[in-house]
Amino acid sequence: MKHEVNKGRGATLQIDGRFENVSRERVDDGWSTADEELPAFKTTVTVEHAKSVLQHQKSPDIPFDYSLNAYRGCEHGCIYCYARPSHGYLNLSPGLDFETKLFAKPEAAKLLRAELAKPSYCCSPIALGSNTDPYQPVEREWKITRQILEVLVEHRHPVSIVTKSSLIERDIDLLAQLAADNLVQVFISVTTLEGEIARRMEPRAATPRRRLRAIETLNEAGVPCGVFVAPVIPFLTDAELEKILEAAYGHGARSAGFTLLRLPYELKDLFKDWLTVHYPLKAEHVMNRLREMRGGRENDPEFGSRFRGSGLFADLLSRRFHKACERLGFNLEESSLDTTLFKPPLLHGQMDMFQGMA
Repeated sequence: MKHEVNKGRGATLQIDGRFENVSRERVDDGWSTADEELPAFKTTVTVEHAKSVLQHQKSPDIPFDYSLNAYRGCEHGCIYCYARPSHGYLNLSPGLDFETKLFAKPEAAKLLRAELAKPSYCCSPIALGSNTDPYQPVEREWKITRQILEVLVEHRHPVSIVTKSSLIERDIDLLAQLAADNLVQVFISVTTLEGEIARRMEPRAATPRRRLRAIETLNEAGVPCGVFVAPVIPFLTDAELEKILEAAYGHGARSAGFTLLRLPYELKDLFKDWLTVHYPLKAEHVMNRLREMRGGRENDPEFGSRFRGSGLFADLLSRRFHKACERLGFNLEESSLDTTLFKPPLLHGQMDMFQGMA
């Protein structure tokens, strides 16, 4: 299989998903076509007619009960994205298909309102950005995330957001309304401060400097915005942990978190190929250290250790993070979003019923 670097794209392989029953391979047909340059991959967006948008989370190591993803796939093209294998459920490749063949849910806000109106619904913070970035480039045109926020503002519902896009600044008017009632927490993901690494690793995401500026802008507007150092990649970005925290603190962040690189399913092959193409001298060092931090495996799916790893080097990484947070003044206050202000939407016909009783 040919390894290729496509400008503005992360994956260097277009591998088959584990659910596909056909495989594709580029071969020479005798007319030297195998070496021809293929046309650039273009982003396409397909409308997905979802029946519901809230996903209930039962994982014991995830700090939220509900998540909402307005899109499937992500144009940011981050090579490390643990959501890539989910494109296999659509009979698409976790490689370049994940970052070029996107699916949007334009009725997400309407569906959310209907789910919030159910008598059985119990208010709990909803996480945006748990699978794909809610502010990826196509959000500029589709504005689905903004519509979702409008519903949450109207019904005073708490929300947490993780993004690596400066596009979130567009919605400061809505976020500030939520923040005034302690209904929102934002985390900007910063993986590296090195522009060249970021360009190769997360080609269509905002630059590291631009993300730091977004942290500052949000906090100045009264929207609590922390930093998420994720994922930490041994021998590639782990040395930057303290520098990223220092930079984020200098831009107003007062809460912080981190996770170790995860490589579920096909992502292992995609990431290893990307390493070989871009960092051939470091590739084996990275994978060996990662195996040491994953109990000898390339991925650890176990609750409790999947986000942080295990063993000596994982413990050292965790200690470095906590020491830096203590020194800088991160995570000094434990705060939870307010769920007591929630005003459920009225079901169709409820207003007429109450007027009749009057």
